[in-house]
Amino acid sequence: MSDTIGLAAGKIWHYLNTHEASSVSKVTKETGLSKNEAQRAIGWLAKEDKLNIVLEGRTELLSLK
Repeated sequence: MSDTIGLAAGKIWHYLNTHEASSVSKVTKETGLSKNEAQRAIGWLAKEDKLNIVLEGRTELLSLK
């Protein structure tokens, strides 16, 4: 399972590396990950202190540190 989460985290990291801050839903859609895969991968990246997560209204925006 951790391999799958790591691969998903890599997809999100690469997406954010080439795009500006994006919503969780946009990142999920653009990377082709399921909602659960994306949430696990976001947690992984957050734990590694690689993400900025900003709440704008009801939208969470993700960007790399």
